[in-house]
Amino acid sequence: MNEGRKDIIQVLVVFVALVFLIKLFIIQVLDSKYEQLADSNAILRQVDYPVRGLIYDRNGKLLVYNTPEYDVQVVTKEIKNLDSVEFCKVFRITKDELKVKFKELRAKKEYSPVKLTTFLTQLSNDDFARVQDRLDDFPGFYIQARSTRSYTTSAFANALGYVSQISKPQLERDSSKVYKQGDYIGQSGIEAYYEKYLSGQRGVRYKMRDVDGIDKGSFREGSLDTVSIPGLNLTTTVDLDLQLYGEFLMRGKSGSIVAIEPATGEILAFVSGPSYDPNLLTGKYYSENFRFISSDTSKPLFNRPLMAQYRPGSIFKIAQAMVALQEGVITPDTRIVCNRSIINCHGAHSNEDLRGAITHSCNPYFHNVLRRMLNKGKVNDPFEDTRIGLEEWNTHIRSFGFGSPLGIDLPNEKSGLVPSPKFYDRAYGGRPWKFSNIYSIFAATVANRGFYYTPHLVKSIGDSGQPLPQYLEKHYTTIDSANFIVAVDAMQNVIQGGTGQYRASLKDIIVCGKTGTVENNPPLADHSVFIAFAPRDNPRIAVSVYVEDAGQGARAAASIASLMIEKYLLGQTQRKHIEDYVLRGDFLD
Repeated sequence: MNEGRKDIIQVLVVFVALVFLIKLFIIQVLDSKYEQLADSNAILRQVDYPVRGLIYDRNGKLLVYNTPEYDVQVVTKEIKNLDSVEFCKVFRITKDELKVKFKELRAKKEYSPVKLTTFLTQLSNDDFARVQDRLDDFPGFYIQARSTRSYTTSAFANALGYVSQISKPQLERDSSKVYKQGDYIGQSGIEAYYEKYLSGQRGVRYKMRDVDGIDKGSFREGSLDTVSIPGLNLTTTVDLDLQLYGEFLMRGKSGSIVAIEPATGEILAFVSGPSYDPNLLTGKYYSENFRFISSDTSKPLFNRPLMAQYRPGSIFKIAQAMVALQEGVITPDTRIVCNRSIINCHGAHSNEDLRGAITHSCNPYFHNVLRRMLNKGKVNDPFEDTRIGLEEWNTHIRSFGFGSPLGIDLPNEKSGLVPSPKFYDRAYGGRPWKFSNIYSIFAATVANRGFYYTPHLVKSIGDSGQPLPQYLEKHYTTIDSANFIVAVDAMQNVIQGGTGQYRASLKDIIVCGKTGTVENNPPLADHSVFIAFAPRDNPRIAVSVYVEDAGQGARAAASIASLMIEKYLLGQTQRKHIEDYVLRGDFLD
């Protein structure tokens, strides 16, 4: 009996021992959190933030670079006998602010008393120089080096964008889980669109410490450390000198200038007016300055070339002409009387052919052209006939890139509107509609002889010498290239003898252009619009200009566009009187 009891006790002892052994094995080998908790008291994990890629203009001029800034981090368990009065003096904060900082610190989700947590942010070089020799007086506090963006110029701000700390919604949307709270991320413009190329990859270093927090060197001889990888540099397509000149001309005005190299789709200038100084959206005063800029009623953060949706005006007559020629409803020799009882017109002209109608921007001519395109008599029902005609018109117009985002390398591009039968079905609630309901369709831009490249702002990523692949693809319209000769002839006539002759003509350079005066909301003046390219053969620059509330297209917009062409092709203006006229801004007198 005793032998049996003894055996039972021995089995129980062995069983309990096995249970303890298994538990210890799980704790020490399988479950790493206990090891991490033990290590965290002796090991300091420091992030090595990468240098963000630099940004240059097309000629190698530096636009965006990095300047150092510093965060103060803390391990609260290491704080010993903190002299709060002296701390506040050194770091230039109040005692109440210090209390708030500690309260916010402990409220952070990631807070741990044995781990580094950010305490103060965005110390400048001057701040760091002032506090670095005093840091030893405050055990538990460490400096984390970072970098912030700086700009060599105030130009190009709306396209470059800005960088700031990642927001909580952005963190929640980050499926890659690359970013952490406090990381910087591109928030708009090129900085946002090319974030994954510019940002680089962070590294990490592990430091050993003794019980007093004294640095004892690298943990495991640095075998677990990783080196940060710098972001890639970007070379933009923009010519800084041309960009600066465009912003100079747009000073005190609202509107946009976009200049493109037709042969490549590279954007030479991208002006949004009014704009802002990008240096205001860096450093510790970012939030304060952002509130100030965003509350400006002139909307300097609004990227007009990308997001503004103006009525198109007469410049769309070029595209209308190309579609009408393609559909065979007119020829270059078709003459139509300028019947002003149908729709108002301007200037002294009548019974023009197509070239003349474009040269004089004849409204009744293009009213009649659109009617012919939409009512071809293919079916007896006039409503169904208009529907068929509009579908055909819509297909041609969309082939130019109108009515949908072009895919420029910037976020938040607006698409514009090209009406379709479904659009009018919705607009008229299912009621019948026909040509008489939609005669005012004129949208904006010029055909560029049958094909285009998607406009883009980055010429090269890193050392590749190439943009993203989609910007090397040629897009063709549905219009035969032969039909574009008529448009080119007419646009040359606009400058040499039509509405653009007084302010857009250049000596020894054949400029092709088209004026537009875009209807505005009364009592405001109309918008001034002009598109052009030069020279006529093998054009090197195409320009589109919108100046809000400036009246006739032949005044403000034509002047600015021709000055931009002159600056790019010749290096400077030879018409100081036109430049002075633009700077005065007396366009409505």
